[in-house]
Amino acid sequence: MINYIDANFEDLACGEFTLYKGNPVIKAFGVSPIVADPSVIKPKDSHDGKWHLFCHALLGIYSYVSDDGISWKREQRVVPCAMRPDCNYIDGVYYLYYERTESLLKKALSLMGGKWRSKIYLVTSRDLKTWSEPKLIIDDTRPYMSGKMGTSISNPFLTEFDGKYRLYFSAGLTFITDCGFSEPTHIAYAESDSLEGGFEATGNPIISPDKDSKYLNLCSGCIKVYKLNDCYVGLQNGIYRDGTKSHSTIMLLKSTDGVNFEFVKVFLTPTETQGKHKNWMKQYVYACNLVKHDGELRLYFNARNVSDNLRGREHIGVLRSNVATR
Repeated sequence: MINYIDANFEDLACGEFTLYKGNPVIKAFGVSPIVADPSVIKPKDSHDGKWHLFCHALLGIYSYVSDDGISWKREQRVVPCAMRPDCNYIDGVYYLYYERTESLLKKALSLMGGKWRSKIYLVTSRDLKTWSEPKLIIDDTRPYMSGKMGTSISNPFLTEFDGKYRLYFSAGLTFITDCGFSEPTHIAYAESDSLEGGFEATGNPIISPDKDSKYLNLCSGCIKVYKLNDCYVGLQNGIYRDGTKSHSTIMLLKSTDGVNFEFVKVFLTPTETQGKHKNWMKQYVYACNLVKHDGELRLYFNARNVSDNLRGREHIGVLRSNVATR
C-alpha cells in the first residue's frame, strides 16, 4: 500500500525523536537560497537498492542519491519551473507529482503583486534518468483554488483509500506579511482510479485556517497522510502568527477516515541550533516526509531561519526515533 508505515499510533505519539546532530543533511546550493520539500524513497522501495530524495530549489526539482539516507549527492535537475515534489515507486515506475509553476521571471513578478499560477503535474520514469513529458493531473476546477493572489494547487501527496488513489494537495494563497510571500491557504484531496489522470477534487477543503487555533491561525500549509497499523495519521505544517511574527510547526493529527483529522500534539517545532548553520530552523519547520527503515522512524523536513525574504535560508534536516518500532 502506498505510504503505509508498519508502526502503531503510539510509536509516533509517545516515541522519542531526536534531531540528527549533523543537520542539515542537504543545504541550499548555488544561487538558490532554499532547498525544500523533501520526498524520500528508501532502499527497499527503489529500483537500485539506494536511498533517493527529491526536493526543489529556485530553478526546479532536483534528485539526490544516498547509501545511508544521511549523506546525499545531488544528481540532476529533473523538472524546471517546478516545486514541492512527491515521488513514489509503484510496480517498476517512479511517479513524480509536483507543483508546476510559471517561469522564474513570472514567479518574481508574483512576489511584487502579480498573479501566481500553478497546478499539479506528473512525470514518470523507470530508471530516474529518463523522464516522460509532463502531464496535467489537477486543474483549477474549484473556487477555493483561486483568489486575489492568483491560482495555486500545490503540495501533492499520494495515498490509497478503498481501492482508489488519493492525492492530498494544498490550494489557494495567503500572503504572509513578514515573509513577503504567500503560503497555501487550504488543504483538500482528489481521487482517481488511475495514477495518471482522472483525479476529481473535493468540492470543499478538508482543512482551512482557524483564527482561534494556535498553530493554524494564518493558513494551512500542507499535509502528509500515512496509513499505520491502527489508524491514519497526518503530519501538517500549519502557518500561524505568534505576536508580530509568523511561524510554522509540524503537528501530529489522527484520523479514522483520512478526511476528519484530530489534533494530537506538536511533533516538531522551530528551535535554536548551533554550528555552521546556526539557528537554521529557528522560525519555521515546513513540509516533511516520514519513512521507516530498519526499525527506525525518520522524518525528513525543511526549515527556515528567518522570515525576511532576503536573509531567509531553507535547508533539509532529519528527525530520528531512538527506539525501534514493531
